Amino acid sequence: MKGKNKLFIAIIISLVLGVGLGAIVHFNFSKETINTFAENINLLGVLFIRLVQMIIAPLVFTTLVVGIAKMGDMKMVGRVGAKAMTWFLSASLISLLIGLFWVNVLRPGEGTEIVMDVSSASDLLNTNSEFTLENFLKHTIPRSVFEAFAQNEILQIVVFSVFFGIALGSLGKTGESVTDFLEKVSHVVLKMVNYVMWTAPLGVLGAVAAAVSRYGFEIFTLYAHYLIAFTIGIGSLWILLLGVGYFIFKRRMNDLLRHIKEPLLIAFSTTSSEAVFPKLIEELENFGAQNRIVSFTLPLGYSFNLDGSMMYMTFASLFIAQVYEIHMPLGQQLIMLLVLMLTSKGVAGVPRASLIVVVATCSMFGIPPEGIALILPIDHFCDMARSMTNVLGNSLATTVVDKWEGHTAIEQEIV
Repeated sequence: MKGKNKLFIAIIISLVLGVGLGAIVHFNFSKETINTFAENINLLGVLFIRLVQMIIAPLVFTTLVVGIAKMGDMKMVGRVGAKAMTWFLSASLISLLIGLFWVNVLRPGEGTEIVMDVSSASDLLNTNSEFTLENFLKHTIPRSVFEAFAQNEILQIVVFSVFFGIALGSLGKTGESVTDFLEKVSHVVLKMVNYVMWTAPLGVLGAVAAAVSRYGFEIFTLYAHYLIAFTIGIGSLWILLLGVGYFIFKRRMNDLLRHIKEPLLIAFSTTSSEAVFPKLIEELENFGAQNRIVSFTLPLGYSFNLDGSMMYMTFASLFIAQVYEIHMPLGQQLIMLLVLMLTSKGVAGVPRASLIVVVATCSMFGIPPEGIALILPIDHFCDMARSMTNVLGNSLATTVVDKWEGHTAIEQEIV
């Protein structure tokens, strides 16, 4: 426990140092020097993310296959999967509705007079982001499992792992040796997680210092209206998630928050919910959730249950419409919500997926996609909040499904 607190303190210190160092560079050096500094120090964050990405594919595969195989009864796999998807779809719909509600009530895009640098959004605007049923299915089903592993396509790895786990479980005692081997591999990878997490403070320092050195503090005043409205929206989503958590777990919700405080902070600092996936598995098991439920539900959640990202997508899309003074009736907004519900499921694991979906959705509804350039400068700060919210949502979903299976989570001793 002392080691865990030391890591948490180290991350906090790194966060403060990153803000301070970034501010010093931003206010005292030329733009060229700032860009050079930001690119170089951001490498610390990139290296941390790469270290985590290195172990995600084997961890998802081994834990999910073992989780399914150990369930034994395929009816249980279907039952748990149905409960998980019921939660995921309900949470996604509610998150989208919260974004839609607040952007209509607060209307942050009205009266905005900002000159947009469209060139900064060229990488997103040139993305082949036409979401069709064909593209969705192609992205879901791996053409090659080796390609899925190489590209860290979580959704595709999940699909392969589910088939593999069901097949392995159906073999009974014949497949036990393979299951035991994969379980040992997962323990080795989880041990690697402990080593990688100690590089998190450096990753946080690099990511935060780079962002602050580029944008400074003025970015918060320049987009104050947008950020305040977004903060209210994401805050109301947190209140709802925590309220549901306390209703279901009562006082044990405090224990869950204590276990996931490091993953929440790392996700907030690095803007990557993917970066905390391995650590989150460990912490949810320490909380007392069953290994087979965590191993099955959490990877699915990373593909289908991104609450923070869902809330942001309706908020950002309608914000751009307001900026361009495009009136969208409520009926059309609800259709947009359903489109987002579908298209967002096809981009799991894609970098800056939320922005890509926003670009695609804007194009579908006659909203100039160039408006994405408006929110690019502050997207890093919004991404911090939505990444942390994604982690909270998936932690809650996994532990709730575990409870729905009739299991009482008992906190595990941390060795």
